[in-house]
Amino acid sequence: MPHPAREEIRLEGVLHALSDPLRLRIVRELAAEGVELSCSYFDLPVTKSTTTHHFRVLRENGVIRQVYEGTAKMNGLRRVDLDALFPGLLDSLLAAAAHQAARHDEP
Repeated sequence: MPHPAREEIRLEGVLHALSDPLRLRIVRELAAEGVELSCSYFDLPVTKSTTTHHFRVLRENGVIRQVYEGTAKMNGLRRVDLDALFPGLLDSLLAAAAHQAARHDEP
């Protein structure tokens, strides 16, 4: 699976990847857990092919890293890379998303 190198990650790609509510939800869950999670961990209200698309967008824009562990595809947040490139961005987005979720009684 192709992943962009740190120097290839672009701000507009990260913002695009995080502009979708389901992708933002995936990133929020990865950040909250702080560990790699399998794709099956996420209970998303979409088809498997749509779920695969969302993970691909996150991976191709440098937000997550995906690796196989046996037959499971594990997903990890590229926090170190994102924090180095865009200091404070991820924390600000996660805080804003949590605030929005609380205002709208979302998970």
